[in-house]
Amino acid sequence: MNNSVVNTARLLGAGLRALLVLTLVTGVIYPLVVTGIAQGLFPGKANGSEVKADGKVVGSSLIGQQGYSLDYFQPRPANGIGENSVNTQYKLLLSGATNLSADNDKLVKSVQAAKAKVVKDNSTADHEVEPSQVPADAVTSSGSGLDPDISAAYADLQVHRVAERNGLTDAQVRKLVDGHTEGRTLGFIGEPRVNVLELNIALKDLVAKG
Repeated sequence: MNNSVVNTARLLGAGLRALLVLTLVTGVIYPLVVTGIAQGLFPGKANGSEVKADGKVVGSSLIGQQGYSLDYFQPRPANGIGENSVNTQYKLLLSGATNLSADNDKLVKSVQAAKAKVVKDNSTADHEVEPSQVPADAVTSSGSGLDPDISAAYADLQVHRVAERNGLTDAQVRKLVDGHTEGRTLGFIGEPRVNVLELNIALKDLVAKG
């Protein structure tokens, strides 16, 4: 009986020591090492790819914001599960795709309504947008619903409206778009794209300069 108690106590002691060592290694040392390496080599990415304007963090370059006025470039539509009323920049509670098939009536009607709105919003006194000019990313969300980028075609479609509403020339705004257009990743992956948050910050600075 005594041997049994001693053996049990020995096993419990060994288990406890293993728990403490593993907790220390995997729960304290490892996270600190990984965090230290990340902060040393990739501080921007490690801190959430923050975007700053006027010395303040205004968002992340990896997550699309909503709620811009028509004075600014508009992002892709956002889809997800539920919305919150507190943070209007990031409305979704849970991100994700609609999972609706291409011939689903709800999706078709949503796309048609979105296309009509894009045409109406971006047609100006001297430039009328045709429905055939509206690119897919202007009326559909990405797989995550949080895409921070829009296609170069969608950015170009918005140039006339943005210029008119901000008292700028089309050439000024188009130059801004061209300067913020990123090429294909590694030269062949994906399509040229424009980060909406960074473009709108540059637009705000341009308008402020008069």
